[in-house]
Amino acid sequence: MDRVYAFPKETKHFHCFSSDNDIKQHSHYRAAKSGDAEAALQLVDDLAFEFLVTLKDEFPAETIFVSPYAKEATGDNALPLILSLMSAEILGGISDTDIVQLQKVFHTGADPMERLIARPSFEGTVQHGACYVLVDDVTSMGTTLAELANYLLMNGGNIIGSILLVNAGRSEKFRAFEKHIRLLEERFGDEIKNILGIHTSALTANEASYLVGFRTTDEIRNRCVKAEKETAKRLLSKSYSSTRC
Repeated sequence: MDRVYAFPKETKHFHCFSSDNDIKQHSHYRAAKSGDAEAALQLVDDLAFEFLVTLKDEFPAETIFVSPYAKEATGDNALPLILSLMSAEILGGISDTDIVQLQKVFHTGADPMERLIARPSFEGTVQHGACYVLVDDVTSMGTTLAELANYLLMNGGNIIGSILLVNAGRSEKFRAFEKHIRLLEERFGDEIKNILGIHTSALTANEASYLVGFRTTDEIRNRCVKAEKETAKRLLSKSYSSTRC
């Protein structure tokens, strides 16, 4: 499914840290990233409790907090779901556990193009007209959250915010700058959508900034091919198998 929608302009974005080094130093980090819910709860409580308290007046009552997590993935990162649950508890909202990510995309350690070609998809019931806040532990390109936002918007949800432990992107904004969108549309027409499945207007700020560095469509296509090979090599080195073509 193509990504059609960008984050709405009025969306509020909040993050606790600007580098993942701030959370990697926590004694429970490795266990939390490996799926230990108790470790994740301890980390979030230690590092983000006071941050979440400061957001109490930012979102309306009954806001739904949703994180990109794979329901059936054993040993998967426990931080997004725990952060979502704690956000709902502290901010008086609801944590959604019905909407799930269908596949692991292995973005950890991936470069920008690897992230762009490994787009996650989601399933689950979206409450039409409800207000959603997206919750994740770390983002750099914003690709996963952009795909989740697109899924919610396409199914009638409203995106009013995001909460992150770490926003490590060069730009902390999620909507691409208009000047970058215009430049990419003038330079590539519909080719970004054709190659990546993302409408140019739906790119995040960091995705658009990255793609501005390419001069021709062939450069993008060639980098995609190289990125697929790099992903396969990276996953094999970690004893994973990749089924991407």
